[in-house]
Amino acid sequence: MPSPSLAALTGFERKIVVGVGDLAVSNNPAVVLATYLLGSCLCVTIYDPVTRGGGLLHLMLPDSSINPGKAALQPATFADTGVPALFRAAYQMKADKYRVQICLTGGAQFMDNSGFFNIGKRNYETVAALLEQHGLKVQAMEVGGLVSRTVSLTVGTGEVRLRVSGKTEEVALWERA
Repeated sequence: MPSPSLAALTGFERKIVVGVGDLAVSNNPAVVLATYLLGSCLCVTIYDPVTRGGGLLHLMLPDSSINPGKAALQPATFADTGVPALFRAAYQMKADKYRVQICLTGGAQFMDNSGFFNIGKRNYETVAALLEQHGLKVQAMEVGGLVSRTVSLTVGTGEVRLRVSGKTEEVALWERA
């Protein structure tokens, strides 16, 4: 069981909601980064247990080549520009890419009953390939399926929590050892 965060000790918690095509990082132990209703979008969380900083990315599409202008203005929209942007932001907080704990959630099959576009699967495959290319491993994931998900990262502990549509309980996807 992870040690209690400052938020748990003081009863104060500040939630930062990360919207679609956005990202946030923090090293404030009282912060919880959260995103809601992940369908085909993919959420990437990273956490450095030494610097106790983390980040959350809510990406929408796999490849920025379909709209380079949007990628320049809002890189978190796309997997190929959002993942590097998330890591660059974490590096500013002294995170080390080989220490970070990475979790992936989302990537469901939504709004494409035929499976023709398969955006969720393509989002996951693009992120997985990027991480593998850089020698990074995913600690935990829940991807695919036909459900939406809500995800939160508690910066004080590194815990990633998950709620799946249709289920009442929230579960820990990743807890720091």
